[in-house]
Amino acid sequence: MNINMNGIVIICGNYGSGKTETAVNLAAKSRQAGKQVKIADLDLVNPYFRTREARVFLENMGVEVVLPNKKYMHADLPILAPAVAGMIQQPAELTILDAGGDDVGVTVLAALESYLSRKKVQMIQVINPLRPFTETIEGCLTIKEEIEASSKIKITGLVSNANLIEETTPEVIYEGYRFIREVSDTTGLPIEFITASSQMIPKLDMDRFHCPVLTIDRQLAFPWTST
Repeated sequence: MNINMNGIVIICGNYGSGKTETAVNLAAKSRQAGKQVKIADLDLVNPYFRTREARVFLENMGVEVVLPNKKYMHADLPILAPAVAGMIQQPAELTILDAGGDDVGVTVLAALESYLSRKKVQMIQVINPLRPFTETIEGCLTIKEEIEASSKIKITGLVSNANLIEETTPEVIYEGYRFIREVSDTTGLPIEFITASSQMIPKLDMDRFHCPVLTIDRQLAFPWTST
């Protein structure tokens, strides 16, 4: 199954969920499929794993990347590039907004309410059940409610990004899929897709999934590495 997302898509989730890696890969794979793609980095809280770290990779693919003003590139300040408002007013075939983690990170979306309220917007919650606070259904619901309250936008879909980085096994992906189905049943929200690394894909039985699978090619360096 192919991932067929269009319009304005906000990627959100708790810290450590892998939302930015998901956003970057969704942008890249959609561009490879021939779509016009724009992506904006709205993460003004977390100093690591930001979309801006993958800027060259994305721009070389033909993805338009909108970042905070250059002098604020590594600052944690509530500053929005005017281009973000323009991006919302004139979206591409797929326009991705990579929001900050948790309820604090998505408050920037509330500042864009006057623009977003005029458009049809999807907001996807990325969940890694192997991270703190989202290892239970109740935890996922709490994160969901906090994000919605701070952003003033309702979450419309779910993504499972179950992984243990290099220690991920097929069983981790399968269990993540089982878990996201339970979250979906509880909330009534659809599963938009699940993720799996390019190294993991050949090891998976794809017939076990009844939703699209986004292949993840890691583009973001970990803060404890030299790359």
